[in-house]
Amino acid sequence: MTNTTSPIAVSGLSELAPQYRAVLCDVWGVIHNGVRSFPRACDALERYRAQGGVVVLITNAPRTSHFIVEQMGTLGVSPDCYDAIVTSGDVTRALLAERGAAKTFHVGNEREKTLYEGLELQLVGEEDAELISCTGLFNDTVETPDDYDERFAAWRRRDLPMICANPDIVVERGDRFVWCAGSLAERYKALGGTSFVAGKPNPPIYEAALKKAAAILGSPIGKEQVVAIGDGAPTDLRGACEQALDVLFVTGGIHSASFGPTEAPEAAAVHRFLAEKELGARAFIPHLAW
Repeated sequence: MTNTTSPIAVSGLSELAPQYRAVLCDVWGVIHNGVRSFPRACDALERYRAQGGVVVLITNAPRTSHFIVEQMGTLGVSPDCYDAIVTSGDVTRALLAERGAAKTFHVGNEREKTLYEGLELQLVGEEDAELISCTGLFNDTVETPDDYDERFAAWRRRDLPMICANPDIVVERGDRFVWCAGSLAERYKALGGTSFVAGKPNPPIYEAALKKAAAILGSPIGKEQVVAIGDGAPTDLRGACEQALDVLFVTGGIHSASFGPTEAPEAAAVHRFLAEKELGARAFIPHLAW
């Protein structure tokens, strides 16, 4: 592994591309911000694929992959820039399936209930639940994790386990940050609750993504032949580092305020940030480009 707390600055993926057969690329914060796509990032992935590389998008979205394909189309992300998608929702369904017909209380917005289609679980009210399934906040435009403290205390008294479908703490939506399901799972865990997470940085989502990449290539792929691209330290970077995957760190995402000018991040600040987080990267770039 060539990750280091002193990664090199690169101007584009083209400087690293010849060394890798596959890219595992984050979605939100790297190729779109929830409102619009980033054309240079999409172009970079298209060019990488045109040279024979495989691109698997790996996202902590709490819905299954076919819904993410639809969403990205509305944001202007061309299907030409990726070969496959693996979502946290995909791997979370496996955790939920193991619970059979468990009485489940859903925390999140209504559109994310598509996650449960075809599963045996029973969606019930909070009072009858034996399991909490969290895809996000009920209303992430106005709520924060603080608004859930009374619920957390009640769930903790009943020893209800939580399955979290999106480990992200926050994401950038347009020009503002919104809280994600991971913020609730972390708060609940800190209060002594039990939470299960399958998405980044946990192994299941990487295992699924690497399996897809190998299937598309038609041959086994070593981890040294894969580079992960992402902007989130606790999810993208930590997950990739724990899987011994090289990392291209996109500094213009959720941590951009830590590195000075967004378009010209200060190397010393990037290195200091990684050292403090006990993480590494092969290289860094303000925004994904070719």
